[in-house]
Amino acid sequence: MYKNKEVIVKLSEEAATVYDELNKLVGQEKLKKIESSFHQTLLRSIIRIKELLRQNPFAGNQVSKRLIPGKYTLKYDIDNLWRIELAGRWRLVYSITGNQLEIINFILDIFDHRNYDKVFGYKH
Repeated sequence: MYKNKEVIVKLSEEAATVYDELNKLVGQEKLKKIESSFHQTLLRSIIRIKELLRQNPFAGNQVSKRLIPGKYTLKYDIDNLWRIELAGRWRLVYSITGNQLEIINFILDIFDHRNYDKVFGYKH
């Protein structure tokens, strides 16, 4: 609950694909008795951030409206975008919607820094 509203964290199809693939990789590593890896660290980081967003939907850094990539405004019709850092310079971007009863954090993408830069049009 956040300010007497239920907080729901949802993943887009793209974010769910990354999350599911990461879960699969970690599962395979665990079967091979690998107890520590970047995949495991990243997965723990995502799980921690999802829980943080349930407690505080505004935990990330808001992206200026003029910097919101067109792919998100066209596909999801959003007017706000937030980003939060994950382990290993990965990023998670999300939008916040809701009503009088609930707040929805919609995770749009989970990606490495190179792909984040590409989506946001940053040059090296």
